[in-house]
Amino acid sequence: MLQMLGAFAEFERSMVRERTRLGLLTARERGRIGGRLPKLTAHQRAEAIRMVNSGEKTASEVARLFHVHRSSISRLIAKNVLETGGL
Repeated sequence: MLQMLGAFAEFERSMVRERTRLGLLTARERGRIGGRLPKLTAHQRAEAIRMVNSGEKTASEVARLFHVHRSSISRLIAKNVLETGGL
């Protein structure tokens, strides 16, 4: 009996997985993007990068100013360095 219940549970889980995958695929085809919305706007990101790169403020100060974690600013700076080739 327990083996039958396990088999039904495994089947149901595979059905849920398949429906989820199809739903995500359909949403992508409609132009929907999953995930959390960015906390900083494009203008705020550019301003944060400018402040840190110019030496006007440290990454910690910029993070406090924009109410985000310091690692968010560090990732933003690192991504900018990769995109601009180290400039």
